[in-house]
Amino acid sequence: MYDYIKGKFAYKTSGTKGFFATVETGGIGYLCEIMERDFTLLPENGEIKIYTVLIHREDKMSLCGFLKREDRDIFNILTSVSGVGSKMALTLLNSFNVTDLVGFVLEGDYKELTKAKGVGPKLAQKIILELKDKLTTYQDTAPVQNTNLSVKISSQNIEDAKTVLLSLGYLKDEVTQAITKAAEHLQDNATAEDVLKESLKILSI
Repeated sequence: MYDYIKGKFAYKTSGTKGFFATVETGGIGYLCEIMERDFTLLPENGEIKIYTVLIHREDKMSLCGFLKREDRDIFNILTSVSGVGSKMALTLLNSFNVTDLVGFVLEGDYKELTKAKGVGPKLAQKIILELKDKLTTYQDTAPVQNTNLSVKISSQNIEDAKTVLLSLGYLKDEVTQAITKAAEHLQDNATAEDVLKESLKILSI
C-alpha cells in the first residue's frame, strides 16, 4: 500500500517493544518500527525518506520502515517464510547486512543464521530451504550477458547476483546497468557475493 514515506523526521523512541521513528508529512505523523541499526543512523532533524511495509494483523495494523530499499525488499521475502514474523525479520536484518544474509542462504550456511537472536537451527534451515526456492523463481528471466564487461567475471556468478537483485524487486534494466558498472571495479575472480555487494552499492545511490 505504501512504498515509502518522505517527510520531516519528528522524533524517535525505543524500549522493550522495539525501535521506532515518527515521520510527519501532510500534517500526519507516521510511526514506523525500524531496525536498531537504522535507529542509530536517524538524523537529529530535517527531511527523511523511509521505505515502508504495512503489517496487517487481526488485532492491529502497523508500519515497518527502512532507510534502504534493499532492506525493505529482503524483509518482505523473509516474512514470506512460515514462522518468520516482522520481529524476527527485523532481528535478522539487524544482525546481518543484506549481502551477507543472502550469501548465507545461497551457501546453505544455517549456522551463521543461528547467530541472530532467537534463531535456532531448525528455523535457520527452514529459512534457507524456503528462500532458496523463492530466489530461484527468478532464474527464468533472460541472463545478463557479460560480453561488454571490462573484466571476464564468471557468467554464473553474474547470473547468481542478478537473480538475487531481481528477487529484491529491482528492475531488469537497472540490474543490468548496475552489474555492468560494478564489474568495472571488480577482479576477474570476483565471486557472486562480490558482484552482489558492489551492485547494491550502486543501486543504493
